[in-house]
Amino acid sequence: MKLNFLFISLLYLLSLSCTTEDILPAVELGLDATTLSEAGGELTLTATLNSAATESISLELIFGGTASENQDYSATSSAITIDSGTSSGTVKISAIQDVEIEGVETITVSLDSGSRVLVLSNSLIEIGLLDDDSDSDSDGILDTLDACPEQSGFAEYDGCLYPRIIINEVLYDPAAGDAGDANGDGTRDANGDEFIEFYNIGSQTVDISGFTISDASELRHVFPEGTLVPSNSALVLFGSGNPTGNFGGSIVQIASEGLINMNNAGDFLTFADSNGNTVLTFDVEPLSNNPNESYTRNPDLTGEFVQHSGIEAANGALYSPGTMLDGSSF
Repeated sequence: MKLNFLFISLLYLLSLSCTTEDILPAVELGLDATTLSEAGGELTLTATLNSAATESISLELIFGGTASENQDYSATSSAITIDSGTSSGTVKISAIQDVEIEGVETITVSLDSGSRVLVLSNSLIEIGLLDDDSDSDSDGILDTLDACPEQSGFAEYDGCLYPRIIINEVLYDPAAGDAGDANGDGTRDANGDEFIEFYNIGSQTVDISGFTISDASELRHVFPEGTLVPSNSALVLFGSGNPTGNFGGSIVQIASEGLINMNNAGDFLTFADSNGNTVLTFDVEPLSNNPNESYTRNPDLTGEFVQHSGIEAANGALYSPGTMLDGSSF
């Protein structure tokens, strides 16, 4: 009789200690994608209960893996909240763009052990973070920053072998009289008022000290020591004389050999580095119709060469050394 009483008492005590309030809710973690692209990638991490929550639940998240939080990716919260009466909650994970070659990195997510839930499955979520950076020519400059991604080059030249300098305007046939005084020194000179306008389209200041200009017959100019051309800036080379004026704030030089001497019947200019490597060439022959004005790109920097005064924005001007074709600064 005493044993039966003890057994019944034990069952009663067990029933008191195992109420439904003591049963932990079960949760499952899930993703809407298993990889995250560095280029604007975003995914959703969802925590789902096996039944609706009777009160608000906050599930603290633990992030790990080879990727760094707030450097390679970010999360909208460090915890998932499941509101009372609902059975799930979410957190957004977004990639952070950078310019480093990193390969595939991983993000791991798990629940803090103090979250007071039973994890049904997927106790550790793993996400692959996909790098979108590449370096096709292996020169250490990412393709997104490399102006010459198929040719190994130098950082100071935006990944190219040589400075990114173009010719934007050429005057080889100054008009007669005062109208042909392109260098502004008060004297029209058929050789002295010839000019070539160079422009640095690169992102870096470039040093072209020792670079040369030659025509089809001989050397015409050696750029002196300390010739630094800033990014998005022009350099104007006149044949000779005493160039007078602002020229849009551009660098102004005169030919070291005394003249450029571009032949009106056709000539071929070569811009070479200090080692004699050709940087760019300019063929005058297709433009050799003795126009008494310059040939300029229209639009500036990107267009084809056309005669200056015929461009509406030029307002009849015969040339614009050091400035855009409408006379404004670059």
